[in-house]
Amino acid sequence: MSRTQRYPVTKENTIGFMGEELRVYATPYMVREVERCCRDFLGEYLGQEENSVGARVELDHLGPTLNGMWVEVTATVTGVDGRRVSFEAEVRDALDLVGKAKHVRFVVDLAKQKERLEAKAAKLAQMKK
Repeated sequence: MSRTQRYPVTKENTIGFMGEELRVYATPYMVREVERCCRDFLGEYLGQEENSVGARVELDHLGPTLNGMWVEVTATVTGVDGRRVSFEAEVRDALDLVGKAKHVRFVVDLAKQKERLEAKAAKLAQMKK
């Protein structure tokens, strides 16, 4: 099973530290788009009381994508082990393969996640006293 999503490459998701003429798609945004594609894909199969969280990303940024182009992320499910779902992804622009990734997400029960976060917030509050 796989899913492909397209994302625009704009000034906001490019690097600027080498100057305007060398502005290209930034690696942190590639990570974001891989996670987003996998989350959206997995979300199609979850109930309203569930969602997923990213747990691991391994990414190779293989080449530049110019400002004004687009990238397509194709995420493929490679394994399901209980709540753990593993993906492999390819990132392509109009001309080249520009990234490859492995990503792991965990399906979470929203009510249980809320309890965990509230417990952590309570611990933090105690620590601040």
